[in-house]
Amino acid sequence: MSTTPDPPMPSRSERHLVHRIGWLRAEELEELTARYRERGVGPELARKVAEQFMTRDPVKTHLREELGITEGLAARPMQAALASAASFCAGAILPVLMVLMVPRGQLVLSMVAATLFLLFVLGAIGAWAGGASPVRGAIRVAFWGMLAMAATMGVGSLFGASV
Repeated sequence: MSTTPDPPMPSRSERHLVHRIGWLRAEELEELTARYRERGVGPELARKVAEQFMTRDPVKTHLREELGITEGLAARPMQAALASAASFCAGAILPVLMVLMVPRGQLVLSMVAATLFLLFVLGAIGAWAGGASPVRGAIRVAFWGMLAMAATMGVGSLFGASV
C-alpha cells in the first residue's frame, strides 16, 4: 500500500484539449513544412527544419513564418512615445504662430482654413508614403478632420463655450 495519492484522472474536457492541441500542432507542422518546400527546400529537410523550429519555440516560429513578425519589428513604446511627442509639437507650431500673428477678429476663420490646409497636405504625404493615392488620402484626412472640428464646435456650443 502506497501513501502517495493517485494522480487525478484528466477530465473529458482536458483530454479533448490535449487532443486538440496535438492536432493543431500537427497541422501547423504540415503548414510550416509546406512553406519551406515552397522556398525550395527538399521534402525531408523541410520536415526536419519545421520539426526543429516547432520543438524549440513554436510561438516564435509561427509569428516569424506566418505573420512576418520578428524581434526587429517588435513594438518600441519609448520610440513611439517620442515620435508622437515630436509630431504633436511640430503640429502645434502653426496654431501658436497664428495666435501670435493674426488679428483676434480673424483668428477663428484663419485657424480653420490653416488647419484644413495642413490636414490636406499631411493626408497627401501620408498616402504617398503608404503607396496610396495622395489625392484620395488628402481628401479623406481633410474631410474627417473637418467633421471632427464641426463636432467639437457643436459640442462646445451645447455647453456654452465660446471662441
